[in-house]
Amino acid sequence: MAERGARLLLSLLCLTFLYPATTVSRHAEKGTAARPFSPFWFSVEPWDTLAVRGAPALLNCSAHSGDPASEPTAPQARVEWKKDGTFLSLAPDDGRRRVLPDGSLLISSVVHSKHNKPDEGTYQCVATIDSLGTIASRTARLTVAGMPRFSSQPAAASIRLGDSQVLACDVNPDLVPLARWEREREPLELSSRLVQLPNGALVVSNASEADAGLYRCMVENAGPAKTSEEAQLTILPETGEERQLEFLVEPLPVTKVVGASLLLPCVVTGYPTPYVRWMVGDKLVEESEGKLELVGGGSLLIYNLTEEDAGVYSCMADITNNTIEAKAELTVQVPPEFLKRPANIYAHESMDIMFQCEVTGSPAPTVKWVKNGDAVIPSDYFKIINEHNLQVLGLVKSDEGFYQCLAENDAGNMQSSAQLIILEHGSRGVANPTGPTPSAPRDVVASLVSTRFIKLTWRPPAEPNGEDLTYSVYFNQEGTNRERILNTSRPGEMQVTIQNLMPDSKYKFRVVAHNKNGLGESSAVLKVATQGEVQVPGPAPNLQAVSTTPTSVTLSWDTPLTGNGDVLTYKVYFMEKGLDLEQDIDAGALSYTLMGLKKFTEYSIRVVAFNKHGPGVSTGDITVTTLSDVPSAPPQNLTVEVHNSKSIMVRWQPPPPGAQNGEITGYKIRYRKGTRKSEAAETTGGTQLFQLIDGLERGTEYTFRVSAITVNGSGPATEWSTAETFESDLDESRVPDIPSSLHVRPLVNSIVVSWTPPENQDMVVRGYTIGYGIGSPHAQTIKVDYKQRYYSIENLDPSSHYVITLKAFNNVGEGIPVYESAITRPQSVPDPTPMLPPVGVQASVLSHDTIKVTWADNSLPKNQKITDARYYTVRWKTNIPANTKLKTANTTNLSHMVMGLKPNTLYEFSVMVTKGRRTSTWSMTAQGTTFETIPSSSPKDVTVVSKELKPRTIIVNWQPPSEANGKITGYIIYYSTDVNAEVHDWVIEPVVGNRLTHQIQELTLDTTYYFKIQARNSKGMGPMSEAVHFRTPKTESSDKMANDQANLPVKPGSNQPPLDHGFGSSHGKPGITGSGDNHILVIVVIISVGAFTIIVVVVGAFLCTRRTTSHQKKKRAASKSSNSSHKYKGNSKDLKPPDLWIHHERLELKPIDKSPEPNPVMTDTPIPRTSQDINPVDPSLDNSLLQRRNSYRGHESEDSISALAGRRGMRPKMMMPFDTQPPQPVISAHPIHSLDNHHHHYHTGSLASPTRSYLHHHQGSAHLRPHACATPISYLDMVGSTESVRNTPSTEPLPPQAQPPCQAEHQHPEPEGSYQDSAATDDEPSASGSYCSAGQPPTAHVRPTHPLKSFAVPANPAAIFESPALPSMPLLTQTGPQLHSVKTASIGTLGRVRPPMSVTVPDVPETSKMLEDVDSSYEPDELTEEMAHLEDLMKDLNAITTA
Repeated sequence: MAERGARLLLSLLCLTFLYPATTVSRHAEKGTAARPFSPFWFSVEPWDTLAVRGAPALLNCSAHSGDPASEPTAPQARVEWKKDGTFLSLAPDDGRRRVLPDGSLLISSVVHSKHNKPDEGTYQCVATIDSLGTIASRTARLTVAGMPRFSSQPAAASIRLGDSQVLACDVNPDLVPLARWEREREPLELSSRLVQLPNGALVVSNASEADAGLYRCMVENAGPAKTSEEAQLTILPETGEERQLEFLVEPLPVTKVVGASLLLPCVVTGYPTPYVRWMVGDKLVEESEGKLELVGGGSLLIYNLTEEDAGVYSCMADITNNTIEAKAELTVQVPPEFLKRPANIYAHESMDIMFQCEVTGSPAPTVKWVKNGDAVIPSDYFKIINEHNLQVLGLVKSDEGFYQCLAENDAGNMQSSAQLIILEHGSRGVANPTGPTPSAPRDVVASLVSTRFIKLTWRPPAEPNGEDLTYSVYFNQEGTNRERILNTSRPGEMQVTIQNLMPDSKYKFRVVAHNKNGLGESSAVLKVATQGEVQVPGPAPNLQAVSTTPTSVTLSWDTPLTGNGDVLTYKVYFMEKGLDLEQDIDAGALSYTLMGLKKFTEYSIRVVAFNKHGPGVSTGDITVTTLSDVPSAPPQNLTVEVHNSKSIMVRWQPPPPGAQNGEITGYKIRYRKGTRKSEAAETTGGTQLFQLIDGLERGTEYTFRVSAITVNGSGPATEWSTAETFESDLDESRVPDIPSSLHVRPLVNSIVVSWTPPENQDMVVRGYTIGYGIGSPHAQTIKVDYKQRYYSIENLDPSSHYVITLKAFNNVGEGIPVYESAITRPQSVPDPTPMLPPVGVQASVLSHDTIKVTWADNSLPKNQKITDARYYTVRWKTNIPANTKLKTANTTNLSHMVMGLKPNTLYEFSVMVTKGRRTSTWSMTAQGTTFETIPSSSPKDVTVVSKELKPRTIIVNWQPPSEANGKITGYIIYYSTDVNAEVHDWVIEPVVGNRLTHQIQELTLDTTYYFKIQARNSKGMGPMSEAVHFRTPKTESSDKMANDQANLPVKPGSNQPPLDHGFGSSHGKPGITGSGDNHILVIVVIISVGAFTIIVVVVGAFLCTRRTTSHQKKKRAASKSSNSSHKYKGNSKDLKPPDLWIHHERLELKPIDKSPEPNPVMTDTPIPRTSQDINPVDPSLDNSLLQRRNSYRGHESEDSISALAGRRGMRPKMMMPFDTQPPQPVISAHPIHSLDNHHHHYHTGSLASPTRSYLHHHQGSAHLRPHACATPISYLDMVGSTESVRNTPSTEPLPPQAQPPCQAEHQHPEPEGSYQDSAATDDEPSASGSYCSAGQPPTAHVRPTHPLKSFAVPANPAAIFESPALPSMPLLTQTGPQLHSVKTASIGTLGRVRPPMSVTVPDVPETSKMLEDVDSSYEPDELTEEMAHLEDLMKDLNAITTA
């Protein structure tokens, strides 16, 4: 059975070549894998239509591509329209012409004038299914009825009773159907006696008295009806006198289409009344109902014309002894009809097929073939056989599609389509080979070679793998890729003759054997050249070409001198200059006229003579240019630009090159005011493409149109364009603003750009400049009119990234551009061999916004060196569900740096390689998460509300920042009563973790507070939020007062009412109700206690100093030398001693509650957890650190900063960690601000500063031990160590046994990048006061009353500290033993009571280093000087208390 099936397959292959290709379709095997033919045809096609100007016109068209009900997945056809062979460009805003959903073309208002006829022409409907192909409908002519014009009008006439008369009314032939007659201005009803002739004239036959009256002819068009002059028809009585027999109207030759009706006029007058008869040929025409009828006294009306009705008709009129005759020929045309339509075909590659198409019609139709909507040009592989059939030789895959046979004659045109499907090998026949196939045939040779045929022979394969082998010969002409196939006629035959070859041409041959399992191996290619043909005619001499009309050229030549036999025919080859497509046409004589050429176009022409042996030698090419004519198209891109209130600039582009029809010698601009009919005109030179029309009226609408002029005359004009002059001139003193929007829509070879004008309409916009290019918008530039809102950029490359820019311009210049980018769509035909995708894609995170993507390409050599024009496309996206947009970038390297990413975001990357039109699939993805960075936005939705029943407590609520850039680890709340206060003068409240609410207690009643919030993550602090204000209630009544104050953002610098907390005011002093005497008593007690404390501290410091060893003294001397060189800047006489704050009103001890949060609030990143985590900084880095620190000082000048620091006094800066600690009693003092100067007592290092209010603990505090004695601390040493205590890890601690019993100072190396205020250098010793206590220190709360002047404590001059422009407060995690903490710090400029800020006081570490620092800080003479200052201090205190 298998062998029988193989034989059947081979037989089918042979029949495919020997018989028409439809046999392949007819014998298609059942159950094969070949796809079925698609039901794709036109269910409705357009027909010739007569339209009226200004009225709508509809051209019907509908394409059938499957039943949507039964085949819901069937592709739907896309319908487009051609006009005069060119696709209509229906812009989105073209409301006048549009394609309806069913494919019909609707023209809502037909435009037609003498020189502008944009709608009249030949239309064709084109339907396309992208996956199948394209078919084109029949063509239809849209004729627009012109303006009514009467070439002759009715004239007054008289008629005898019973006689006939004709009233003339000659109108345009296309308007005859719209003409009608009126009598006495009433519509005239036509009858067999009253007949309207084809030219519009009225025939009155067998007249009666009722026919008398005023007659007029009327033409009803889209506009108002146009009437002729009125003519009086008078009826005269019959006198009985004989009148001469004559024709009033004679029949004329006429041509009609079969199926139409026809009136052959014949009007005769005379007396006696003549007898009229008709004859066709020599036969008498007899009236028959529904077919032939005599009307109007003798005219012949023929219904439903057929081909048999054609002939010569004679109208004969007889009276007594007199006969007259008039003849006219009737030609009946028959539109094309198909006798045999082309059929669908299945075929394999390399086969030859033939589409058959037999048509009939009168006159004989011409046939042309169309493939997928494009005309098939006859060639060596596409041949027209028997004038109608199409033969395709050597099929290739691209030949697949729809083929249409279009038949056309003067009566009409028709089309019929058929589908060609190229089958894949194995889709038909043997589906699953079960055995081996033959090897290649051997010894293929050309045994006979002639001019037009070659005979091949070969030997059987060495391995036939079966019996009854058949063979197929594949051949093609060298230089072409079309391979044809020829099968042997019977099994076992090993020779074949290939015919119809070209003489003196090279061909390639190969042979393939078949067995029951299928095709075998191919033989080696054999190259053979046919012999040259010498018995052909020579070149035709004296070839001449003369252009007779703009569309025709007349050729003449002589008979070839070397004929080599009689010349049978000549073939004229002609080609338009600049094109590679040569056309040919047969000529039987020694001359020929080429028709249908393009106007004013240069052609190359040659002639070849043919005899029985074939084509002869070609003549040389001669060139000829057709005559010029008036332009056939109007100028393009007409724009009118209002220049000012009295002038308008008109600009245009020349007509398309193919429609200029000659050299443009000038342009004519016609314009008119409003709707007036009177026009003015101006003419420009041939190269001038603009004209300024001035002298116009203000605020008036004008319409313009332009026509091109050649030596032959003016061409059609553009449509009217309207512009209105300004009422008053707009501003043109500067360039226009940026366009408000720009949108792009990419296509395969074009990008449609649309935009909206600038928002500021007061500036003059003269137009827009569009720039575009691949990667840069400056490659090409286009300027468009200011009214234009879209533009299509054409002739672009597919799959290319274009950057587009749009700028508005006027006479001043171009405005700010707006940018957009787009990637054109790829070609619809995919490359059959995609490239291998890149491998080994890796994503390396470099920073918070940069990831480096690397990969390898297996299609490159081992060294991975790129030597061709390939490039790689990297695409990436985030894992955020709401943001799935892919971004791409191209590179020619094997790596790409992706920048501008979002921090702390996971990205996925993949890579694709492109080489020419070949692309790979996307590679496997690689992922990478960007690093965190500081928040880039502030917390939002900050609100402050009062807590019920607690008027001194408020609750602050907020939402996280929208751009956290990492995990939020805490917040800082700043608040102050002065919104204009310096940042470091605000009070801070730390918030742990991701809490979004916080309570602030113990606020002052009836006081306005301002709040800001700052977020922090592992990388640092973000920006502050806008200030929000809140005013506390006026009373502490248990009934909560309504608080109607809005939490509104407050801008710094706004004028706020001053808070009256002056001296003696009761505000801010809750709990103090005594008289002035009580106040004095409290002050005396506090001063006494303070003085005593100072004396004890000084004495203790003196005793500890004396315990230093000689070795420590040497170190102290070295340290002192170092300090003297760079710790103190300037002269000591220029520095003020630090202030000592002592408040006498009230002193109380109270424990501080523990914060519920066990974790630290905020930390720097990286966070040092132990002292081992931080390495000391090399002293050699001091200079670079100093330079870096100075670079961060902000915008203030050094002088202003130094002066500010001097006014505020030099106070030690204390650092507070946000770590929560067990309740420990600590000492907290609350200074209040000065009345005369808010900043007098505070500088950047003071405890009052919110950004400097943290007491920094030592990282090595795990080794700290309590000391038995208290060591006094020099205030200046604390000042000197302020910055080094901040954010500075300690060095490695000494072993416990090596630690001295008391520590006074401890040096801290400065970490790189730390923020310093001090002007001192980094290597100066920094002292941290050590507090020795056997028990827990108490917590002292000093309630502020009135401010006291600070007391100057005599000491060594302190260094001048400069304040930075911005606060910087790095926060460190406390990892040592539990330290003492205070919850709040003092408020710099607030005159009210609140709990103190948390101040951590560590136990005294006993290290030798600290003892050395103590020794290096104090000398006996220094202590003596300190004691002297203390005595002066006591005197001042006594003076105050006595006052």
